[in-house]
Amino acid sequence: MTGSPASPAGDGALDRFSRTAEIATTDVIRNYSTSFGLATRLLGPRHRQHVRNIYAMVRIADEIVDGVAAEAGLDAAAQSDALTSYVAETHRSMRTGYSSDLILHAFARTARECGIGEDLTQPFFDSMRADIASDAGFTAYDGDAHARYVYGSAEVVGLMCTRVFLRGASRTPAEEQIIERGARQLGAAFQNVNFLRDLADDTDRLHRGYLGGGERLTEADRDAWVATVVQQLDDARIAIPLLPKDSRAAVRSAHALFAALTRRVAKTPVDVLYRKRVRVPDPLKAVLAARAVLVTALERDR
Repeated sequence: MTGSPASPAGDGALDRFSRTAEIATTDVIRNYSTSFGLATRLLGPRHRQHVRNIYAMVRIADEIVDGVAAEAGLDAAAQSDALTSYVAETHRSMRTGYSSDLILHAFARTARECGIGEDLTQPFFDSMRADIASDAGFTAYDGDAHARYVYGSAEVVGLMCTRVFLRGASRTPAEEQIIERGARQLGAAFQNVNFLRDLADDTDRLHRGYLGGGERLTEADRDAWVATVVQQLDDARIAIPLLPKDSRAAVRSAHALFAALTRRVAKTPVDVLYRKRVRVPDPLKAVLAARAVLVTALERDR
């Protein structure tokens, strides 16, 4: 284009665009999740940006259905159209390796390099579509609906990260199976404990019941979901030593953070969960991260 600044010598336009795209995905994490941002900093350099690119793609899709589009004045039909366009552009960029959307351009490069396909992205988008508000009012996820939603919204994201971590690594089929199960269980644990800590917002603002029907949870219900999360975290822990060493500290830190969060949720009365969000204090997050780094440093590489 006439008047455009020339690229520096040896710096192609695509390289500059791709670097800019990665800056954009990093900013998404910085603005939306301090905990996830901390965990990604513990990843080895070869993984760090790829995981940020994944997070940014799923974050934007989540925002389409979790109130941003609605606040902008889009009704349910328009939100559905916006998500449809986002899905189409995501998959087109994965096929071509380019998008004019900076976030999707960065994600596409990660997907192509790490072997992330539509077998993982489509279930994620299916769960996002289930979240679009309708005139039906309150939306409840029972039984199979809950399992499908959690698989698409969280477990496949864990599998995407696994594709990043294991590229170039050699693992036996049995080890790969353990790692994939661990990734799914960790994703499910994250999602379920977030459902517990977000009861107030999900119920009052989004009119969704991810943990059952339209009735309020009882203390016994809370305890049962906590037990489920604890089992999922236990299953996930088994897989961590099988990961490449340069990904273990980050995964171990995230695991420890959500274990701590689960313990806090377990001690919080249900009526309080319906009023405010439980969180882990920043100093404790730092301690858990440091401990994860130390434990990992003492382990052998693979």
